[in-house]
Amino acid sequence: MLRIVALSAFCLFLPVVSMGSALALERMDERVAPCAACHGDQGRSAQEGYYPSIAGKPAGYLYNQMRHFRDGQRPHQVMADMFRVVSDAYLLEMAQYYAAQTPRQAQSTTPLSEHLSAQAQSLIEQGDMSRDIPACTSCHGENLHGALPAIPGLTGLDAEYIAAQLGAWRAGVRSAGAVDCMREVAQRMSTQQISLAAQWLSALPSSTQDQPMPTGNQELPLRCFTQQPVKPVPAAQQVEQSSEPAKRGEYLVRAGNCAGCHASRDGQPLTGGVAVRTPFGDVYSSNLTPDEQTGIGGWTADDFWSALHHGVSPDGRLLYPAFPYTHYSLITRADSDAMLAYLQQQPAIRRPATPHRLSFPFNTQLALWVWRKLFFTPQNFQVDADQNHSWNRGRYLVEGLGHCSACHGDRNALGALRPSRTFAGSLLPDQAWYAPPLWPSQNAADRADLINVLKHGVSPSRVASGPMAEVVASSLQYLSETDIAAMVEYIDSRSPTRSTPVDTLAVTPQLRKQQMLSGQTLYEDHCASCHGDHGEGEARVFPPLKGNALVLTAAPGNAIRTLKFGGYAPSTQTNPYPFGMPPYAHQLRDDEIAAVLTYIRNAWGNQASAVSPVEVAR
Repeated sequence: MLRIVALSAFCLFLPVVSMGSALALERMDERVAPCAACHGDQGRSAQEGYYPSIAGKPAGYLYNQMRHFRDGQRPHQVMADMFRVVSDAYLLEMAQYYAAQTPRQAQSTTPLSEHLSAQAQSLIEQGDMSRDIPACTSCHGENLHGALPAIPGLTGLDAEYIAAQLGAWRAGVRSAGAVDCMREVAQRMSTQQISLAAQWLSALPSSTQDQPMPTGNQELPLRCFTQQPVKPVPAAQQVEQSSEPAKRGEYLVRAGNCAGCHASRDGQPLTGGVAVRTPFGDVYSSNLTPDEQTGIGGWTADDFWSALHHGVSPDGRLLYPAFPYTHYSLITRADSDAMLAYLQQQPAIRRPATPHRLSFPFNTQLALWVWRKLFFTPQNFQVDADQNHSWNRGRYLVEGLGHCSACHGDRNALGALRPSRTFAGSLLPDQAWYAPPLWPSQNAADRADLINVLKHGVSPSRVASGPMAEVVASSLQYLSETDIAAMVEYIDSRSPTRSTPVDTLAVTPQLRKQQMLSGQTLYEDHCASCHGDHGEGEARVFPPLKGNALVLTAAPGNAIRTLKFGGYAPSTQTNPYPFGMPPYAHQLRDDEIAAVLTYIRNAWGNQASAVSPVEVAR
């Protein structure tokens, strides 16, 4: 039911903004640094034809594209991960920033002959009725500068990029949500027409007057997925605890991070279909909306309680522990009823279940029955009379509803948690992120830092990223400060355990020495401008790398992923417009990434293992 996600901040290179800062987007050019890494300063790409210029495009178009990337309606894994935890409001601000920039001039190309140029111009301005291809100008405007609210301009784009995009649509490699009008057009075009159109369009001059024109009541020749802008969804407000069951249920559903697993990747809330990766195959989340046929519309309170407490569905099937009923068994009956009351008030959306993909014998009820006999006994939450209310509340959230050890716990070969190592840290099977151990805070400052990360997604020295950023974005930011503090109090009360061993690839002393030398140069060229010459960072803007415990974890995978693919801290109510970390996968080779990380992990007094180029590659 709920996706297994982590509860402690992952690797941190992402810049931090101060808590409670005004919503004014100062330093916007730095906030969009992850975009500029590929699309260039102000979005006027000049690196490679693969990365288009986005400067001057209609804000509605850019907003749609980013939102569709994030929600999976336009497949692109890197872009989806980049914006996974960025709010609609922030995406719109980014879109408006780039829409206000001056378009660029495309790179010069070999001019077409007069005959071919006439053919291309006719195709662009009149279309080809024999192939049922509409004129480009009929959608993109007479001057091809785009049309409001959400049709992009075609000026300032390189021939290589245009041809590659049309070719990808034609071959079915690129797609968008239905109705995918560009795929229809591209599949009707011949390869020669694609080449001619790309060369002719790339030769068009662009200027500061390249403004999209209003469409008015113009009827477009084809229906299009991105024709109309998607209105931003208002940011969810803080949900207070209430005595009303449904209202309290909303708070509990947020605390349990149901959206982390059940919010489908096409933007439909609580409809499921999200894969939970396990070593034994993929388990797909179910539909939690009150649809009578595909959701929980016909479930009773007893049915819902049986699923949470016993791990048994209404039809008697045993549920897979990827739905963490091993933790939810601690949820009280009153809270279970409140959660169901909230879920049954949501819009009913029909989405058939996605079949699980598990290998034999793990796909059988017999194997599941054996596993449960070995590792699962339903429990009732018992208040520890020797502890205060806050500690007991923290235990209820950490051990039960929040299911923190689902990610941070060490597991045996059959996927069951080792009881003595429930917070020892773990390498997540679905994304290869490392969930670090949940050790007690060292002092009051460390405790306050962790509270800030969990509640706001950022702190003066840490930022939540990767799966942890999703937890903060969809769950923890909505919890009360009292509940967050209770969770940290419970974690701090536990005795530290030895962290789970993580296999890393060894680096020879000679290679390590070379990495430290080349890594220092790479750091000075790419990192020092933000994180400081000596890894000191910039107070409340760029986190320090010197002494940063999460940079120095035994497993370097989080640091590798962050440096290669970049990303954003989560948009939260107190930090709605976070800074981001640019991706470097397209700028640095694997051996260079390994070298700069080895340097960071061993400079300025830091001490950690070197990073192997092979580990970066894998």
